[in-house]
Amino acid sequence: MDFEEFRTRGKEMVDYITDYLKSIDQRPVYPTVQPGYLRPLIPDSAPLEPDSFEDLMKDVERVIMPGVTHWQSPHFHAYFPAATSFPGFLGDMLSGAIGCIGFSWAASPACTELETVMLDWLGKMLNLPEDFVAGSGRGGGGVIQGTASESTLVALLSARKKMITQIQANCPDLEEVMIMSKLVAYTSEQSHSSVERAGLIAGVKMRKLPTDEKFSLRGETLSRALEEDKALDLIPFYLCATLGTTPSCAFDNIMELGPICTSQNIWMHIDAAYAGSAFICPEFRPLLNGVEFADSFNFNPHKWLLVNFDCSAMWVKKRSELVGAFKMDPLYLKHDHQDSGLITDYRHWQIPLGRRFRSLKMWFVFRLYGVKGLQEHIRKQVNLAHEFESLVRQDEQFEIVNDVILGLVCFRLKGSNDLNENLIKRVNEMRKIHIVPCQLQDKFVLRFAICARTVESEHVQYAWQNIKEIATVLQQDHQ
Repeated sequence: MDFEEFRTRGKEMVDYITDYLKSIDQRPVYPTVQPGYLRPLIPDSAPLEPDSFEDLMKDVERVIMPGVTHWQSPHFHAYFPAATSFPGFLGDMLSGAIGCIGFSWAASPACTELETVMLDWLGKMLNLPEDFVAGSGRGGGGVIQGTASESTLVALLSARKKMITQIQANCPDLEEVMIMSKLVAYTSEQSHSSVERAGLIAGVKMRKLPTDEKFSLRGETLSRALEEDKALDLIPFYLCATLGTTPSCAFDNIMELGPICTSQNIWMHIDAAYAGSAFICPEFRPLLNGVEFADSFNFNPHKWLLVNFDCSAMWVKKRSELVGAFKMDPLYLKHDHQDSGLITDYRHWQIPLGRRFRSLKMWFVFRLYGVKGLQEHIRKQVNLAHEFESLVRQDEQFEIVNDVILGLVCFRLKGSNDLNENLIKRVNEMRKIHIVPCQLQDKFVLRFAICARTVESEHVQYAWQNIKEIATVLQQDHQ
C-alpha cells in the first residue's frame, strides 16, 4: 500500500466506520456465535502473497462483525460506558501516524509535554487541589495509564516502596521480605476485583472491609480494622477507596477515611474509574470532596469523557514517591536533559517502558467539545438514567436497589433471585438490549447503565418495554 492507495483506502475506511456507527442500532447488540466460531472461517496461516483490500473488508463483515458485541450501540447497557467520539478517533489516527514511543522526554518531547499539560487541563476541570497539578510546581502531577487497574497497582507499589524505605531508615537491619510479610492494604468489599488482584501481584495482604447500607466504606470500619491488625503486629500502609463502585456506583466516605489515613501514615488512593468524569460538572464535584487527603487519584476519561480507550488519568501529590518505586536508568535510555529538573520521563511513572501518544486524543476532544460540551454529555446521560429510574418506580413489580446518582440504575423484580436470574437470561437471549447483573448483599440485581454516546430517550423507553414485556411473561409463568 503506497501513499496514494492509503489516501483512497483511508477515506473508504472513514466511510465504513461512519456507516457502521450510523446503522449500529440495526445490528443485534450481542452476538449469537459460540466459542471457537472464528478459527474455521479463516486460513490456518498468514497468506504468502498480499490479499486485496476489497477481500479483507468483505471478511470484516463475514468474520469479525458476527462476533462483535456492539459496545457503541444505544442498546448496550452493560458494564460501564466505553467512550468514543469522532474527535477521539481523529486524535488516535494522528497518534498512529506519528508512531512515537514516548518513554522519555527525548524520545519525543511533544508526546511528554502535551501529556503533562493535558493532565493539568483535566485536573483544573475537576478542580483538583493544586498539589496534584504539575504546573503549580508543588511536586505533583498527572500521567496517562492504560487502565484504572494499572493505576491501582502503580499506587500500591509506590506505597509499598515508601513504607519499606521508611521502616528501613529506622531499622536498617530489617530485611525487605520480612517487612512485606507484615504489610496489609485495605479496600471495600464493593471495590473492583482489580484492587484485590493488585495485592496479589504486589505480594501483600489485601483486606476487604464491609460497607454500610448504602454500600459505602466508612471511617469507623477502617479504624476498627487498623486496631485489629496493629494488635497482630501487622503494618497498615495502603487504602484504595472507590468513588462510583462497579456493582452499584456507591461512594466510599473519603471525608471520613482521608483523615484516618493521614494520621496513620497510610497511602490513600482513590479509584473513580467511572464516576470521575462527572466531577467536571459543578453539581457533581462535591462527590469528590476529601480528595485533598489522597496521595493519588485516578479516573478513566475512556469510560465517560468521550476519549477513546485507552486513557486512564492518574495524579499523584508527590511525583518523587512514584519515581522512587519505578526508576531505572540504563545507559541507552539516558539523555542530556534528564537531570535538569525541567522535564518528566514518564517511563518512571508506569509499569511498561513504551507508551503511545495518548494525550493527542485528549487534546482533540477537549478542544473540539470544550468543557461545556463535555458537561452537557454527562448531564444528558445522568438525566436518561433518572428517566429509566422513574419508569422502574412506576411499576409495582420492580424495585430500585440503590440510590441513582449518576448514569447507573440498579433494579430488580420483587421476588426471588431465581426470578431475576431468569429475567436477565431472557432479556439477553432476545439480543435487543444487553445488560449485566451484580450481587448486592444477598440480592441478585440487574444493572442498567447509560453507555453509548448516542443514547436518547427513545432507546431508554425501548429497553424498558423489552424488560417489562419479558418480566410480565415470567410473572405469569410463576403464578
